[in-house]
Formats: sequence, C-alpha cells, structure tokens
Amino acid sequence: MISPEFPWQVETTAVHAGRADLTSLGVHALPIDLSTTNPLPSVAQGGESYENLATGGTPNPDHATHVYRRLWNPTVGRFEDAVASLEPQSSTQEEVQAVAFGTGMAAISAVVLSRVKVGKPHIVGVRPLYGGTDHLLSHGLLGSQVTFADIADLANAITSETGLIVIESPGNPTLELVDIAAVARIAGDVPVMVDNTFATSILQQPLALGATFSVHSATKYIGGHGDAMGGVVITTADFASELRQIRAITGGLLDPMSAYLLHRGLPTLPIRVEHQQSHARELARWCSEQSEIAQVFYPELPGRDPHGLVGRQMAGGGAMVSIEMAGGFAAAAQLCQKLSLVIHAVSLGGVDTLIQHPAALTHRPVAAVAKPGEGVLRISVGLESPRDLIRDFAQALR
Repeated sequence: MISPEFPWQVETTAVHAGRADLTSLGVHALPIDLSTTNPLPSVAQGGESYENLATGGTPNPDHATHVYRRLWNPTVGRFEDAVASLEPQSSTQEEVQAVAFGTGMAAISAVVLSRVKVGKPHIVGVRPLYGGTDHLLSHGLLGSQVTFADIADLANAITSETGLIVIESPGNPTLELVDIAAVARIAGDVPVMVDNTFATSILQQPLALGATFSVHSATKYIGGHGDAMGGVVITTADFASELRQIRAITGGLLDPMSAYLLHRGLPTLPIRVEHQQSHARELARWCSEQSEIAQVFYPELPGRDPHGLVGRQMAGGGAMVSIEMAGGFAAAAQLCQKLSLVIHAVSLGGVDTLIQHPAALTHRPVAAVAKPGEGVLRISVGLESPRDLIRDFAQALR
C-alpha cells in the first residue's frame, strides 16, 4: 500500500487501512493466522519477545516470533491498525493506537482495570449508558467505585481518587448527546472514556475532542453483519500499552477469525452508516407523526439536540432511533410481536433492522432511577428500503 502525500478521505482509508503488508506477502485478500503457538528461533529471542509482548509492547521484528496467540496475533494486528486509522488524531497530537478484545464489554473492563491498577479506582459515570457498562460500574465488579453525575454536577463529583469519567454519546437507548469537548475540559487531567459505538468513527471522533479512550463494540457497526463479536479501544500509545498488558494477562485478545470478519466489514462502514442514517432519519420523522407513539428519540428531531452538537461534534444523527409507545409496556410488547420485516432481537448496527425493549433486556440490571421507561423501544435501522420499514411499522401499529 502506497502512503499518500496527503490524508485520505475516510472512505478510502476504510478500504485500504490495515493492509500495508499484503503486497509483500503476495496476497490480495486478508490472510488469517490461526496459530495458537509460534516457533521460537532461540531461547533468548523467545524470552525477549515474550517479555516485550506480555508487558504491553508490540512485535519487535528482531525477535522474529509472536510466541503465543494470547499475547498477539497478526490478523488482529492488521484489524487494530485499520481501526486506529479511522480516528487518527488525539487532541494532544500523540500517536493513536487500537487494542482489540473479544467483546465490547471486555474492552470496557480493560479500561476500568487499567485505572484501578494505577490506584485511581473512583469512576464518574454520566447516564444514560449501555446496561452492561452501567451494571459493571454500579456493582464494582473490578474493584472500582462509581459516582453517577449529570454534566452540571460533573466537576463536583471528581475527587483526587477519580481515575476515569465514562460517557456515551449518543446515549443508549434514548440517544442523548453529550458535549465531549466540554466534559474533557471539566475533567482536566482525568481520562475520559467515550463509548462511540452508536456514532462510529465515521460520524464522531472523540480523541480529537479531548477524550482519552474511544471504545467501540465492534460487534455492531464495524462488523455490520451480525456474525462476529469484538471490542476495540482507540487511545494514545502509552495507554494502549497498559491495555495490551492487561489483555495479555487476562486472555482477552480478539480471536483471529473474528478479527478477519470485522476487518472485512470496515470497507463498507462509511457507506453503510451513510445509508442507514438516511433511513433512520426518514423513519424517525414518520414515527413522530403517529398518535400511537408518545415521543421519538432521534438527535435530528426538534428539541433533541439542545446544544447544537449535530454537525459540530457528530456528523449527523446516526442510525439508531428510539420510540416511547403511548400505551406503555403492553403496546411496546405488542408492537414487537406484530412486526414482520423488522426483527425482534438485541444488538444493533447490522444490515437488517432490529427492535428490542431495553428495560426488559439490555438495561434490565440498571437501577430503577436510570432504567428506560417501560414503553421505550430501541430500533437499529438497517439497509432495507425506508418505505418498506414504514409499511411494516404502520401495519404493526394499526
């Protein structure tokens, strides 16, 4: 792959990123290395390579071995290079790297562990958050303590023990937008982690806005086809080294087959997000006109973006839409049953449209004070014709 004299557009980057060594390997398609162990050129070189990789380093060509898949894998490495190239700039101009894990929750857990490890166990969370993240923080499963705070109270919630601020924008499931740059200013030296799964790197780049960690459930839009799980953290080199060390010890490395599938999904990510966002916009507007729907959560609708973050922080409203049924839980449950084209299932970001009830499923373990309403449904809009999606919703509502 020839290095450009000027930065590529994101569509070009998504197609070519992480493929720099393919020509030298004499291949066109991404190779998959399934080796669980690797030959050692010598005892000394094997030991040096193990020490380097187990303590968070990246492969050293002089060592000529990757030792063991738990430490590193070249298929995963290519995927990491590709994902990092989609969010290439931090606000401090430091080098940006990606660290891939088996799931999105494994990625978030590693970030939390990295802060506990350095003696900063206090975390400030800004709700709404994905239910798994909320559950992880609320129950202190990794030795952390959490304070949930609104943006207005964020500064008062930070203490000398605070090691991390956790936000999600758009928030899951009601799509509230958080001003990432404002949070970073309030945080000062405290690292900020942004769950960027809903927006994707195509619509939003948290590191350029002052965040320290940009986290994705790669299972969602990055993979895009509902057939591979993974998580990835994009951060600066020093933090990436800490995360690789935790990953090596805990065994959280993404498996190479999933890395291949997720990497294969990247070239179509910009076009998928663009089209899905367009369809979501049309569906959201239609839903806002239906008497059976009490309210529609979508950032581009009137009143849903009070701080003007769409177009400034996020390049569009995204492809997620949430609705609240006027008839509460009974109406929500009935709608899920009566839809025929739209699939009733958890997860999101794939090519087909999914709908699910957050309070009963993804946000079931969340405390009552922060749990979505019983009439709220979350819709991940796919690539189907919006006309057909609207016809399906219309028949299910009627």
